[in-house]
Amino acid sequence: MSKLRRAMIDALELRGRSDKTLESYVWWVVQLSRHYRKSPDLLSDEECQQYLLHLIRDRKLARSTVNQASCALRFFFGVVVGRESVRFTIPMARAPQKLPEILSRQEVARLLSCARQPTMYALLVCAYGLGLRASELCGLRPEDIDSHVDRMCVRVRQGKGAKDRYVPMSEGLLQALRTYWRNSGPRPRHWLFTAKADRDEPITLEAVQRGYYGARRQAGITKAGGVHTLRHCYATHLLESGVDLHCISQWLGHSAVSTTARYLHLAQPGVSGARMQPLQLLESLPKLAG
Repeated sequence: MSKLRRAMIDALELRGRSDKTLESYVWWVVQLSRHYRKSPDLLSDEECQQYLLHLIRDRKLARSTVNQASCALRFFFGVVVGRESVRFTIPMARAPQKLPEILSRQEVARLLSCARQPTMYALLVCAYGLGLRASELCGLRPEDIDSHVDRMCVRVRQGKGAKDRYVPMSEGLLQALRTYWRNSGPRPRHWLFTAKADRDEPITLEAVQRGYYGARRQAGITKAGGVHTLRHCYATHLLESGVDLHCISQWLGHSAVSTTARYLHLAQPGVSGARMQPLQLLESLPKLAG
């Protein structure tokens, strides 16, 4: 490992950045170095800005992706290399804000019914019933499930922003998890959802997405989006059921209520099918024929 890479990893770890951030930041600096075929600390600010333009013009990458690259380079040159920020600026572009496509309750019911594997069914039930991110689903541990009647919640460890939080859980979701746990074969020691090849390792993000896409295809759903769609459905359906925005923001792990407020554009108050007990999302899904 080069001294520069070691220094960057050390700087990221000292600041408590997540493993995912560490991996992506290092990757972007490596890509910059390979693009110019020389050590990245020898590059000028003009060369870095031309590289970002190359990502936009030639590679046609999304603005959000280019902004991630910009953040990585800003960190590398500002913190690791120690250049003065006044002399080295990397412009940030505003990414277009697009509203996600939301599944109806009927579509969610069809999707869950098409998750044939017990592990994938339980995982998708958690994605919808708790509004978790894919990485948070992968990181769930058996001891994170608090089934006491006066608690009934799930602890999310070190979610986005390195924050823990608790998400309330319905009786229907608890029963689904208990069924999965009884029928999951040899009890996993560390993770609630384990990798197929090694039960001592958590399930991978790729496996989660494959399971969602497979169930979506079987259900005949053509709306775009991966497993994160179920998180959007969780927030939108809770709003339609009368839960206030502040509570939903806390359960989603958002730093600001303004981030959650975009779901106001997606919710349809009084929509047919919404129930008076808002946390029971699973129990409120329509029953499928047969």
